[in-house]
Amino acid sequence: MARPTFQAAPGTRDLFSPTTDRWRAFTEIFAEEATRAGFGQVALPMFEDVGVFTRLGEASDVVSKELYDFRDKGDRHIALRPEFTASVCRAFAENRQLIPWKAWYAGPAFRYDKPQKGRYRQFEQVGAEVIGSHDPDLDTELIALAVRFYERLGLNDVTLLLNTLGDKADRPGYLDALRTHFESNLDALSEQSRVTLETNPLRVLDSKRPPDAELIAAAPLITDHLSDDAAAAFERVTSGLDSLGIAYTLAPRLVRGLDYYTRTTFEFTSGSLDAAQNAVGGGGRYDGLVSDLGGPDEPGVGFALGIDRTLLACDAAGVFAEPDTTVDVWVVATTGGLDGLAIADELRRGGLSVDRSFDHRSMKAQMKAANRSGAPVAVIVGADEADADTVSVRPLLDDRDQVVVPRAEMLATIKELLPS
Repeated sequence: MARPTFQAAPGTRDLFSPTTDRWRAFTEIFAEEATRAGFGQVALPMFEDVGVFTRLGEASDVVSKELYDFRDKGDRHIALRPEFTASVCRAFAENRQLIPWKAWYAGPAFRYDKPQKGRYRQFEQVGAEVIGSHDPDLDTELIALAVRFYERLGLNDVTLLLNTLGDKADRPGYLDALRTHFESNLDALSEQSRVTLETNPLRVLDSKRPPDAELIAAAPLITDHLSDDAAAAFERVTSGLDSLGIAYTLAPRLVRGLDYYTRTTFEFTSGSLDAAQNAVGGGGRYDGLVSDLGGPDEPGVGFALGIDRTLLACDAAGVFAEPDTTVDVWVVATTGGLDGLAIADELRRGGLSVDRSFDHRSMKAQMKAANRSGAPVAVIVGADEADADTVSVRPLLDDRDQVVVPRAEMLATIKELLPS
């Protein structure tokens, strides 16, 4: 077979039904859960001024290595979004919604990262954000929204890792403690982490490199540097989760990959995936990001869940299978007229899924297509049926007899034959 002239770009791929039907069902379930929790959908541009995303932190790989950025024809420096939170905050700063503003989203994001199983350069996320309230109960509600969504999927092996990063005023003392710890053991750090240490010691905690593991495990804890307010807020979150029966694991060195997080930080991991690539979602507070983007000084909290990784976890756990996309009815028409077109349209308007053959194929070829389709029922119209204004209804998956019924009784007859 000749190699095609063009192929999908590295790190991207084409998706087809029923995979796309599963993705749609995934998003629809998330939309239902978010709507029940009082969130409205927000639709955002896929690209922004690059400055929107540099606020994520120059020490973050997302900004320093993974941005898809370019100059457009107006010589504007543009970047494809690598995540949604910054765009949500920019949209709020520009359009000023009533607070607390609760928004959910779904769509693609882009990172120039090494493609791996479950990690692509164009990837899909769903997520939710709340802007305009410091109340830690919102942190709990957002976590609960994600947990209930996983439960809807049937994914019961998800672990919630929970931490707090304190307030911005808590950060300098903690950064100094981290810097002192790592600098006193500089030779044991990986080369990449030594570079990261110069810009943001907190980012070193996010390293998954084996040489760094022992030093990270011995690093100072943020909990020893928390203000009374930050400690009380975190206690409120854990108490709220306890009251909802949501299990969590305290992870005092969890920092995630972006610099905007404050206070509550969390991550969801799946026991069905390899430990090195088991994160399926996460989020936290980002008080201060809205004002960094030129908006009012409003706090925010949110999360994003990756569709690819989550579906890999579902596959490993044997839950949330691809939906059955088999049609209800296959129309077989041999009159050469418009009967097949009209019958298919009538049945679709009656609520059934319907397909048929084209190109004026023979009865034999059309019946072969009907049997191959997996449809439980075929509707047949030939010259005799067309003259008598009837149709033949034939069950395809069992031994029930074919029946001839008036066209007016076609829909009711088919519905009686379809599996309940």
